[in-house]
Amino acid sequence: MILSHLSSLPQFKVLKQQECYQKYISLLSPKWQKAVAFVYIKEETLFIAVTHPGFKMELNYNRDLLKSLLMQLNTHVSDCKMFTASKVVIFHSKYHALPEDKVPEVTVPYYEERAEGNFTLPQDDVLKESFERIKALIQCKQ
Repeated sequence: MILSHLSSLPQFKVLKQQECYQKYISLLSPKWQKAVAFVYIKEETLFIAVTHPGFKMELNYNRDLLKSLLMQLNTHVSDCKMFTASKVVIFHSKYHALPEDKVPEVTVPYYEERAEGNFTLPQDDVLKESFERIKALIQCKQ
């Protein structure tokens, strides 16, 4: 009740608009919901920002559907009656909706050292030095 009262105040009218924009996006199919970064209405024009240029082309073919969804939102939701648009403009935006928190994937596998460094050393001095360095590295890792 308190939140609805606060959102009805004139200084918080942007919250009502944002709520209507989210309702409009929720009317779209799930594939298009992922494609839309954000929407807004300015001067009787519905602007739809998409996340990829391929979606722009697909949504351009369905402008009539986008207009009819806006009309349905106007008729069925009383808070969103002020949203009317005669044109639909679709554009690609580099700005996206806030990403959901995802657990970062660890891609580098970490293994425990299984070698103990006990091996026979060769007679050659150059190879013997190399084997000694390898042995020291293995013992450091343990």
